[in-house]
Amino acid sequence: MPPPARVFFVLPGGISLLLRESVASLAARILEGALSLPLSENFVHQHGRRPAQAEVRSWERSLPALVNALMEAGLGDVEVIVEYSLPLTSKRADAVLAGVHPTTGEPSYVVVELKQWSAAYPEEDEPLLCRIDAYPEPQLNPIEQVRGYCEYMQSFNGALERMPESLAGVAYLHNATESRVSALRGVTEDQHGRMYTSDQRWAFLEFLRSRLAAKPGAEAADVLLDGKVRPSKQLMAVAAAEIRDREQFVLLAEQRVAYEKVMSAVRKAKQANHKQVVVVTGGPGSGKSVVAMSLLGDLYRRGVPALHATGSASFTKTMRKIAGAKKTAVQKLFKYFNSFMDAEPNGLDVLICDEAHRLRKTSANRYTKAELRTDRAQVAELIDAARVPVFLLDQHQVVRPGEMGTKEEIQRAAAEQGLDCAVVELDGQFRCGGSEAYEKWVIDLLGLEGGTPHVWEPDGRFRLLTAESPKELEDFLAARRSEGYGARMSAGYCWKWTTTITPDMTELPADVVIGDWARPWNLYGDRSVLGAPPAPLWATEPAGFGQVGCVYTAQGFEYDWSGVIIGPDLVWRTDCWVVQRSESKDPIFTNATPEADMSRLIRNTYKVLLTRGMVGTVVYSTDPETREKLRSLIHQTAGAEMPALV
Repeated sequence: MPPPARVFFVLPGGISLLLRESVASLAARILEGALSLPLSENFVHQHGRRPAQAEVRSWERSLPALVNALMEAGLGDVEVIVEYSLPLTSKRADAVLAGVHPTTGEPSYVVVELKQWSAAYPEEDEPLLCRIDAYPEPQLNPIEQVRGYCEYMQSFNGALERMPESLAGVAYLHNATESRVSALRGVTEDQHGRMYTSDQRWAFLEFLRSRLAAKPGAEAADVLLDGKVRPSKQLMAVAAAEIRDREQFVLLAEQRVAYEKVMSAVRKAKQANHKQVVVVTGGPGSGKSVVAMSLLGDLYRRGVPALHATGSASFTKTMRKIAGAKKTAVQKLFKYFNSFMDAEPNGLDVLICDEAHRLRKTSANRYTKAELRTDRAQVAELIDAARVPVFLLDQHQVVRPGEMGTKEEIQRAAAEQGLDCAVVELDGQFRCGGSEAYEKWVIDLLGLEGGTPHVWEPDGRFRLLTAESPKELEDFLAARRSEGYGARMSAGYCWKWTTTITPDMTELPADVVIGDWARPWNLYGDRSVLGAPPAPLWATEPAGFGQVGCVYTAQGFEYDWSGVIIGPDLVWRTDCWVVQRSESKDPIFTNATPEADMSRLIRNTYKVLLTRGMVGTVVYSTDPETREKLRSLIHQTAGAEMPALV
């Protein structure tokens, strides 16, 4: 019988894995046919769902190929970390080998990306992307994929930061012969990224022996897994360096595919007068804005004419302020969707449309000059403006009537102009501690994709608590701020908003009133008043704490701890959510707004608010029955945490 699995679901800092054992122990498990069962059980415990059959097949076919190679190389004592989750993300490396370097005697690690591919070829002469017959969409070259994993691990694991030479990366295509994948070697190979095939098995064994000695690797594995996880680089904090100086983000998997898709389209546009639309879809925290900023920064440094546009005043003004703080030319890179009504066709090489779910039917509004008023669709204007228009969106973040940015709408608009439209779907999670389970829990809680609410099972990546009062919620967040975390409170739009601050006021109007607790909304407008930041900077300036944000100031941003107040516009009654139309004070909703639209948009609003946190969320409802429902789903309370943390 194989030994009991050494299971470490989630370690301090949010690092998780499915299984950790020596090579010899895994070999015994494989011999007994007992490998996939513990992996599947641990997967369910960690992710709250069964693994896909493709994933199980991968374990059953690829892990034995790796283990057999390691045993043949005489490395049975090396430690194998199966499905190592990259810190603060939902991306997982197939295996990390931990051991002792044969020359230095120091800890040594090899990240292994396992592929069952038998053949692959570059995507239209773009070696960073490749085609495999089994997949309809291009995939990232495995050499580049594993290199990205290594670079990301060095950026976020403190143990590797101290010994960067200890890490190597390799893609092992155990079903492929060199002749059928040789074109993938158009990508430069180095210590972090290289590739071996089935007919290079001896060379693969020699590589493993060059990085790992025939000695126990448990101590080295402990060092890696105990390494301190550094906080994710906040988008706003590095935007200036990202655009002006150098690339700050490591793009992973589908993020890199999206980036390469756009850069390939840019090259084609220059070489052959080619025009292509690119759509990048993904949930909150999947990295859409990171892709956007990486693209803009790289294009800007290369001198390629490109602009960034959104439909969000908060996001655009914040980017202008932070990214353009020391260089006013950078401020001019950030526009609004309605800035292109009279743009010269293909006047730009690239137009990056971030938060594209906020697209509207037309750009015209009450301030539009008469000569510019047309019925032309806003999406068509944006497509016309550049040779490579790029749209990044999340359809569950449509929160206002009239917003219509969907993948299908953009594909339809591209087809009407006879244009190709490439779609890249980001399925990773980089917000909410990288917790896929939490994002799914929120979607099911609100019934956005047909699911139903279920009990939150803590996954060690993300904290979720309830509060019994708004004061308890605020006190908990204040305690986290005293520990150095960022925090914000936000709420559904259920209280009237005093939008005018008069000179005789000595404090902001406390519009959000719940019992004897009252706080102001975030400021309305672009001026700082009474020490509070203007609306566009509420989410990013420390003085924003103490005011209650709404969806329009929170959308597109992130902070460590998020406190969410569910107002009386959304309540739980017996066995379902009920939208109380009369409780919404949002002026964008009118009597003409259909009930179905109200329900969808209000639930989308709370989805946005509940997915702003990087470390954790505290949720409170003003309605007693809804609070009881939340208590039944979330078993940790802010009040119970206070004595231990304050």
